[in-house]
Amino acid sequence: MTKVLANIKGDKMIWAVAALLALFSFLPVYSASSNLAYLYGDGNTFVFLVKHFAHLVLGFLIMYGVHKIPHHYFKGLSIIMIPVIIILLLITMAQNNTIGGANASRWIRVPFVGVTFQPSTLAAVVLMTYVARYLSKIKDKVVSFNETLLPLWLPVFLVLMLILPANLSTAAIMFSMVMVLVFLGGYPIKYIAVILGSGLLILTFFILFAKAFPGVFPNRVDTWVSRVESFVDNKDTPEDYQIERAKIAIARGGAIGTGPGKSVQRNFLPQSSSDFIYAIIIEEWGFVGGVFLMLLYILLLLRLVIVAHKSEDVFGKLLVIGVGLPIVFQALINMAVAVELFPVTGQTLPLISSGGTSIWMTCLAIGIVLSVSSKRDIYVAEQQEKEKKENPLEVLSEVL
Repeated sequence: MTKVLANIKGDKMIWAVAALLALFSFLPVYSASSNLAYLYGDGNTFVFLVKHFAHLVLGFLIMYGVHKIPHHYFKGLSIIMIPVIIILLLITMAQNNTIGGANASRWIRVPFVGVTFQPSTLAAVVLMTYVARYLSKIKDKVVSFNETLLPLWLPVFLVLMLILPANLSTAAIMFSMVMVLVFLGGYPIKYIAVILGSGLLILTFFILFAKAFPGVFPNRVDTWVSRVESFVDNKDTPEDYQIERAKIAIARGGAIGTGPGKSVQRNFLPQSSSDFIYAIIIEEWGFVGGVFLMLLYILLLLRLVIVAHKSEDVFGKLLVIGVGLPIVFQALINMAVAVELFPVTGQTLPLISSGGTSIWMTCLAIGIVLSVSSKRDIYVAEQQEKEKKENPLEVLSEVL
């Protein structure tokens, strides 16, 4: 263990935030999984705690392994992984899984292992890395819009269109993050406006086509419409029931909460250990616990900005923003849904909610960020060593 800790590089604050989030997650996951234990098990919540522990252990192993890879390697890996991601998404769609006629094809089962995996979460990390690579390539170059269509926007829209029928919220977040990244990467504003308009037109056409011909292919358009209508008009829908239970949980929490493991709404709130775990956290830990958790994500955001600013190359800067910002953005969306500031999206709380794929891909993204910050640490160490050798006083002190 000591040897492993000695080999940990990169931004120590990011390591600390990730560790704090992971450690904090055990109590709410253990508490909130009680309804799952009775619905799908024998009432034993310890099984879910062990599973969550195993997911986190594997996630941190991924984080540790990835952070040891020089970050410039991810340029080539993103090119290789784009076609792999497209194939995985096609396989996922080909399963044609439906729930109530809606497209539920989000997971694929890994052969021989029996573990389910959600390709869209891996696609988000790969796509942001790919976009960062391309933007760093054209930095300070004058490019026409047509020149960027095939190498940049074709993979982006292809991946998003394969995710869209089953998972609008993930596709929307990915598209928003790509827009933020290309803006920060210096892509011309007028081209961004064209892409933004094209994306909205494609989404509108998709919704209209799905409503006009509902039997052509399974989709979740009716679910999206129901969630938006519930948010705007307070209609009586399953999503409205979830929000009402979440608000009851938050109201019960008060300032300091009811105490760990003393949540009542965990027994009534669907997805209490994943999508709505923030409401359970506030019920048990109160306003203080909710703010503390939010501050951890804000601290992570600040460290991302610092790491990006200190990075020595453009790709490193864009890579940190590209894979790191969606973690904080997803966390804020999850919190906003719990307090009814945003329609129900189905997004989990990074490193807190139960669920293997979400934890693993969050750790993968953090590992990439740490890889960038590790290079900065190595660079600083090399510069200090160089200055030390060039300083006669330092040389003399070493001799003596």
